[in-house]
Amino acid sequence: MNILDKIVAHKKTEIQAAKRNVSYTSLEESEHFHRDVLSFKDFLLDPQRTGIIAEFKRKSPSKGIINDKVSVEEVTTGYAAAGASALSVLTDRQFFMGRKVDLRRARQANKIPILRKDFMIDEYQVIEARALGADIILLIAAILAPDQIQQLASLAKSIGLNVLLEVHNLEELQRSVNPNLDAIGVNNRNLADFTVSVETSYQLAEHIPSEFLKISESAISNTGTIKQLKKAGFNGFLIGENFMKQADPGAAMKEFVREL
Repeated sequence: MNILDKIVAHKKTEIQAAKRNVSYTSLEESEHFHRDVLSFKDFLLDPQRTGIIAEFKRKSPSKGIINDKVSVEEVTTGYAAAGASALSVLTDRQFFMGRKVDLRRARQANKIPILRKDFMIDEYQVIEARALGADIILLIAAILAPDQIQQLASLAKSIGLNVLLEVHNLEELQRSVNPNLDAIGVNNRNLADFTVSVETSYQLAEHIPSEFLKISESAISNTGTIKQLKKAGFNGFLIGENFMKQADPGAAMKEFVREL
């Protein structure tokens, strides 16, 4: 069992418990469910912003605790002030020390799009993401069959959410593309051994259909890499650990952006 298998197995149990505790009706009656969703594309392509999707992440399975001393409000408002085009907030508790309330708090504190970063395998999570205040959901091709991606993406679009599909290789990309996606993210991390290489983004760039936003995820630690990725056609750059490992992630992003 690799780490993704373990996460998905635990997620199934977690979702069943969530369904018992909070009904679909309760989710649909929550304060954020009927708010106007922000356009991922508009913010990502805004020339006044950086294209960076800045992530709030306390822990990862590969690195352990990264930073558990800072608040989600402090970090995400710092990211937004530094020019983030969107925020990514982990809501997985078991493996990443994330919390659903983190997303709610980030939503209340910010007026830019927020990605719910989690392992989405069930329609309930899509409805829940809308209720928490997310603007974007993540669908990971490595854990979903093409029909599941189609089903979850279609539901997301029907309730106004933006959809980011994450792929790790050409096979995942080719089997997973469908019209209900807004963006395709290339994860530069090898999920088998956790090594990272930005070459994965360069290799897949030309294979991503032009109608989708192109996002590069992981392995981005300097502005030179972003400049090269832009030349390869990428619009967005998901960065988390590089900022979160600093005592003040927002200040770290501000310093980083000065060199863009």
